[in-house]
Amino acid sequence: MATVELTTANFDEVTEQPGIVLVDFWADWCGPCKRFAPVYERSSEKHQEIVYGKVDTEAQQEIAAKFDIRSIPTIMAIRDGVIVFAQPGALPESALESLIEQVQALDMDDVRKQLAEHSH
Repeated sequence: MATVELTTANFDEVTEQPGIVLVDFWADWCGPCKRFAPVYERSSEKHQEIVYGKVDTEAQQEIAAKFDIRSIPTIMAIRDGVIVFAQPGALPESALESLIEQVQALDMDDVRKQLAEHSH
């Protein structure tokens, strides 16, 4: 599956659905972003059950500001509408695969419980 361009118009709709959404925050002028793009694309072809989104931080400054993106590329993993991972830096393919496995293995009931405990 090809990547989905995320904008202020569709970001919430795409990221709040059940399942896993990976988000790549990038910009056209960013060298590491360009080097990471083929890794991200290959992963999207391998994991058809995951939505791969891309946010152009130049065109979508509102989204970048909302998530306080200060360094790109930044990879964010969202599962069932909950941000479970966010880290700046281009990931090597093996690290991206490891991240996907960890996100797939999460017990989302436990994650929600922990979030609820921390919000009190």
